[in-house]
Amino acid sequence: NISVFPKDAPDTAAEYDTIKRVRTAVHAVRGAEAIVGGPSAENLDTEVTTKRDEKLVIPLVLAVVLIILGLLLRAIAAPLVLMATVVVSFAAAFGGSVFVFDTILGFKGIDSSVPLLAFLFLVALGVDYNIFLASRAREETVRRGTREGMLKALSATGGVITSAGLVLAATFAVLATLPLVMLVEVGFLVAFGVLLDALLVRSVLVPALTLLIGRRIWWPSRLSRPAAQLPDGQQPLADDEEPALQR
Repeated sequence: NISVFPKDAPDTAAEYDTIKRVRTAVHAVRGAEAIVGGPSAENLDTEVTTKRDEKLVIPLVLAVVLIILGLLLRAIAAPLVLMATVVVSFAAAFGGSVFVFDTILGFKGIDSSVPLLAFLFLVALGVDYNIFLASRAREETVRRGTREGMLKALSATGGVITSAGLVLAATFAVLATLPLVMLVEVGFLVAFGVLLDALLVRSVLVPALTLLIGRRIWWPSRLSRPAAQLPDGQQPLADDEEPALQR
């Protein structure tokens, strides 16, 4: 065994560059079967593997969720809008959490495995809330129109989404009390992301986007067409049309 002690600080970009150069030099020796190990080398391997997994897992998860939402809502525009809000919610939560870790908690960077884990948690939870709200909105749109349908869906599911978000945020926040930095980062990021998603994105952003886009949110289904015939002889109301009183 040969011990090498880099002059650079542990787990820094400079030390990782040194490890890569040592590996290149060792592997260049004909017949050599040496392996460059140690804590920093293992951390480098973990970071490289995590980045590779992110490039595979994140697009795959988004594609699968998008297909499921499309089949459920029978539309293309609505799933695209909902997935965009999920990605924006994660980006905002990640940025805010990194700011807290760096400026308040004094962490030196973020664990390489945290972004992917937090992304999977937040996408799964965000899609659940999307399904609650969007599926109810689609049902109400048939009877009330896009505007009134979304408002009715929000009033019916808002309390459930908010309550579920508070419970989940409190559950993940417990991880922030543990003495492991990685668990603290995951717990805080997911808890913050769930609160952001339940209290702001799902309660304000999604309804606002739906009202701005109007009936086109349901494109290309029949709900996006003003004069389209619906089951039982019903027609979707115009965005500014009030539902008729039922006797």
